[in-house]
Amino acid sequence: MGRRAVVLMNLGGPDSPQAVQRFLYNLFADRAIIDLPAPLRLPLARLIAWRRARVAGEIYAHLGGASPLLPNTQAQAAALAAALGDETRCFIAMRYWHPLTAATVREVKAWRPQEIVCLPLYPQYSTTTTGSSLALWRREAGRQGLDCPTRVIESYPAAPGFVAALAAGIAEALAEGEARGAPLRLLLSAHGLPLKIVRAGDPYPDQVMRTAEAVVAALARPALDWQVCYQSRVGPLAWLGPAVDDEIRRAGRERVGLVVAPIAFVSEHSETLVELDRDYRRLAESCGVPEYRRVPTVGADPRFIAALAELVEAA
Repeated sequence: MGRRAVVLMNLGGPDSPQAVQRFLYNLFADRAIIDLPAPLRLPLARLIAWRRARVAGEIYAHLGGASPLLPNTQAQAAALAAALGDETRCFIAMRYWHPLTAATVREVKAWRPQEIVCLPLYPQYSTTTTGSSLALWRREAGRQGLDCPTRVIESYPAAPGFVAALAAGIAEALAEGEARGAPLRLLLSAHGLPLKIVRAGDPYPDQVMRTAEAVVAALARPALDWQVCYQSRVGPLAWLGPAVDDEIRRAGRERVGLVVAPIAFVSEHSETLVELDRDYRRLAESCGVPEYRRVPTVGADPRFIAALAELVEAA
């Protein structure tokens, strides 16, 4: 086989309070996020980053001043490298903050692998996440002359180990909630997406539903009350629904407890540790939801790491 580089791709997150505004600019300057020509998109990205920096800074202050996404990804990379053996080295390429893709391309090129496997840590494909990360990798590899056989894992919404890891965490939370006696509803939460991107042919919501249906089948609870919903909605555009906050309000009206499981994130970061754990918990309490439990992301769960290893070997 020879030396194999596995490139784990993710969003990235600011590593200090000073990095927040620049991170936001990098995010909104991406044409996959705001589809406008550069003369319009880049000034708009600066404006949005400036306007959102204070609120985002408060979010990251709640996390100690930095995103935990990179350390979480480093733990996944170490576990995956151990599973794949001595001739494989795992690298990390973040889309909007360090280690940025250009630097990772240089690092991979210097290591001189015989093959490269690009492995985005987004189980469900979207043009805004996987598509953007892969496009940037190809541009940078071409610019830097990284000429090596490269294989791509585009999505794995129902990979058995991924589903098993999700189902195990959910089953534990359901059992704990049921022990307290309240009727429960399972919310399978994914990051939202503007409907105009979906209407342009983005497969993300269909793949989110594939994950949800596979998890529900693995739970093997015929009477389970469950719902797919979407979080992190921003701006005036119409977004995928139903929204998590609307489902929380419905649960409050119906006096149903909630188990909330993120199924599109594989690492803890601001949208799990702040949005789900703090903001939505407060909303649930104010709406009279009798029980609110959040299932951890799969992280470096051995079942998930085994699923990634199988995907790399199959590629």
